[in-house]
Amino acid sequence: MLTRQIIRKAIRAALEEDAPYGDITCAMTIPVEARGKVRLVARENGVMSGISIFADVFREQNPDIVIVPAITDGDAFTVGRTLAEISGPVRDLLTAERVALNFVQHMSGIATMTAAFVHAVAQAESVHNRHRPRTYAHTRIADTRKTIPGLRSFDKYAVTCGGGFNHRYGLSDAVMIKDNHVAALHDQGIDMAEAIRHIRERVGHTMHIEVEVDRLDQIGAALAGGADTIMLDNFSVEDIRKGVERIDGRAIVEASGNMTIECVPAVAAAGVDVISVGALTHSVRSIDLGLDWD
Repeated sequence: MLTRQIIRKAIRAALEEDAPYGDITCAMTIPVEARGKVRLVARENGVMSGISIFADVFREQNPDIVIVPAITDGDAFTVGRTLAEISGPVRDLLTAERVALNFVQHMSGIATMTAAFVHAVAQAESVHNRHRPRTYAHTRIADTRKTIPGLRSFDKYAVTCGGGFNHRYGLSDAVMIKDNHVAALHDQGIDMAEAIRHIRERVGHTMHIEVEVDRLDQIGAALAGGADTIMLDNFSVEDIRKGVERIDGRAIVEASGNMTIECVPAVAAAGVDVISVGALTHSVRSIDLGLDWD
């Protein structure tokens, strides 16, 4: 959850990292009384995320800086559009600009990539004889825990700005039995179904249990144990389709593993409820935004 406390802590840390002893260049070249005005301008098309955080950076640097956003998070923008106007003491504008841009460019990059994946999945609507998802009206694009350490809340918020959904925030939020857990349990003579039932008896009734499988023959044990979600990891599209049929609505079906913009329409058409995409946060390219002086 991206709270005000998390935002302010991250901004303060970023400003401290960038100018621990002040901005020497500004101190040597810019008169204290100098004031200016800049515009945040899109250098390419994208989807906005983090415009309020962009503004918060400048306000943290100097509360006298005035920011007038011209866009809201989740909105698409085109090259050349003015996204915000910022005015105030020139020293503070120059000192804070890189930190402010780093946040908004990175977050908008995530939102833009997510929106592209969401759009690609929507194309599955036109696939002939498409298997509709068992749980949701449309297949969801979700993120993973492959985020920048310390900035997970920012990354995951940006995913929602692009129309995606959040997977668990961390290890404390849900039970997720992955391949290494299965291997460790096997070494102890515990099978998957037994492990799931054991966990179910020990956790609260609201706790969600997800199980990752990497073979079709593991699905039976996951169902026997009562998994809420079954993740089909690195399955072919044909095997995903078979997996959906075997699960037959008895659990939420998630597909994951090297998901690309090219393959997700076919994966969605196979009938999964969720496609989790690590690339949304671990391989994203920042959107090109710049500050133009008036």
